[in-house]
Amino acid sequence: MIELLQYEFFRNALWAALLTSISCGIIGSYIVARRMVFIGGGITHASFGGIGIAYFAGINPLLGAAVFAVLSALGINYFTNKGNIRQDSSIAIWWSLGMAIGIIFIALSPGYAPNLMSFLFGSILTVSGIDLLFMSTIALITGMVFLLFFRTIMIVSFDSDFAQARNLPVKLFDYLLIVLSALAIVASIRVSGVILVLSLLTLPQATANIFTKKFSSIIIASVLIGFAGIVTGLMTAYYTNLPSGATIILVLTVFFGIGKLVSLLRWVRN
Repeated sequence: MIELLQYEFFRNALWAALLTSISCGIIGSYIVARRMVFIGGGITHASFGGIGIAYFAGINPLLGAAVFAVLSALGINYFTNKGNIRQDSSIAIWWSLGMAIGIIFIALSPGYAPNLMSFLFGSILTVSGIDLLFMSTIALITGMVFLLFFRTIMIVSFDSDFAQARNLPVKLFDYLLIVLSALAIVASIRVSGVILVLSLLTLPQATANIFTKKFSSIIIASVLIGFAGIVTGLMTAYYTNLPSGATIILVLTVFFGIGKLVSLLRWVRN
């Protein structure tokens, strides 16, 4: 591991692991608490439309993914709240629309898109300085929002009716947090890809939830578990020459399985 630190690409990968675990640990805890996992999946796959448009326009694919993910998140919320459309239908519309647009624009792009697989399945070892700047910005903004408004976010997450009775800006926080969720998803695409990124928002949280029910503790534990899982998966993928995104998710799944086993053994002993 110490020998690998001399390589810039590996140092970038470790920074990406830390920044991704922070943003996904925080936002993922909110998504799981609000039971919005399916929405996260819709935003994730819809962002592929932005990747396709960005390739066609010759700009950074992550920029296109970020714009499309935010628009999709706002669209899902708007269709559900104002458009008289069921939430699952709204998610399915944006999910399929984003994937279809991405495929069409990639097909229209001249030449071959050599980095496309890294966006679909993740390639943490190819993270660039620009990617790290984007990841650090999202992690910083997300962390600041949750530090400043943690109590309000917790109330909105667990009891929106009570929050409205207290005259808290529920709609404002709904839109703010859905936008942050979209950006956190895009920031994680380089690590696990569009296909697998949803697991980074759920597996660490599910593992943490085995041992604690406290919202703040779940957030902290999710960040730590996510970072440990990403680094372990990265090292495993590097030495076994396996795809990094899939290996990271496999390691996080193993962590979850170990957590359930420990919980079962404790229950048997008691």
